[in-house]
Amino acid sequence: MAGSTTGHMFRVTTWGESHGPAVGCVIDGCPPGLRLDASVVQRELDRRKPGQAKTSTTRREADICEILSGVFEGKTTGTPISILVWNKDARSGAYEDIKDLFRPGHGDLSYQARYGIRDWRGGGRASARETIGRVAAGAVAGQLLFEKGIAVRVFTLALGGVKAEKLDMEAVHGNPYGCPDSEAALAMDARVEEVKKAGDSIGGLVELWIDGLPAGLGDPVFDKLDGDLASAMMGIGAVKSVEIGAGFAVADLKGSESNDAMAAQGFLSNNSGGILAGISSGARVVLRLAVKPIPSIGIPQQTVDIHGAPATIVTRGRHDVSAIPRILPVAEAMAKLVIADHMLRWRAIQ
Repeated sequence: MAGSTTGHMFRVTTWGESHGPAVGCVIDGCPPGLRLDASVVQRELDRRKPGQAKTSTTRREADICEILSGVFEGKTTGTPISILVWNKDARSGAYEDIKDLFRPGHGDLSYQARYGIRDWRGGGRASARETIGRVAAGAVAGQLLFEKGIAVRVFTLALGGVKAEKLDMEAVHGNPYGCPDSEAALAMDARVEEVKKAGDSIGGLVELWIDGLPAGLGDPVFDKLDGDLASAMMGIGAVKSVEIGAGFAVADLKGSESNDAMAAQGFLSNNSGGILAGISSGARVVLRLAVKPIPSIGIPQQTVDIHGAPATIVTRGRHDVSAIPRILPVAEAMAKLVIADHMLRWRAIQ
């Protein structure tokens, strides 16, 4: 299967399926000498594992990582780093009754069209469980960014129509939704309960900041930093659109309003989201992601089977009510991978 590898110099390949024996990643191109042990990776995996919010699946996975190669005496060696996480709580029986039906909103039909075969157990390669490899690799990339003083932060702006009205970054870690507005987080909790009882699901908005990025990162035309960041975020299964800086709002602005004026102390606004002509400007990089509702719901839906015959489907099994908040560390990891790759590319040409 093509498409499982990302990056030019900091290259990451993820592997594994939702109900297979294990999932993981291989990282090639990581510089030697970075401090790294399993606890660094485990901390990030713990943020995405199920069971930490009411939106989460009842599937219980410890998601304990094993670093198989590329690390010696607590430091990277410059050789490929392989990280593995065993699947311990897969229950494929819940999918037996619907294995010949295409689930609306899932990749069942498109995978079948592409490959002529698909792993129907929990979505296989298209499952969100694939993101374990991304988060593990992002933890490694994060060590490189940390040494350069670059910080990536991510939080929930909206969930199921409930929007954060405040941006209190201290509040982000004080609620299970990663929301910067404590009052909105309570309303999100009530909204989740309501949707959960109805057997439905919800989407939301996520915002991501990258601080400490020097000016000059990115390449013109086809290798723009914003292009790579957008591609990385769109590669996350639940993400349906990406905004950078002012995003879609620029369509309603005049040039005099959209342009970020400059002074000796820096930019006077940040509509560009920290990127100009595909190259970082030194200002904060700002992205927003639209996250679709989880397609697996307990409400009957019209569909067809593999022969094209009409059918009705109710998706059983264990599923999240929303990809939020578990998508937060995934988005953060993808941003770290892109920045780490561009840092190494920049270093190579200097």
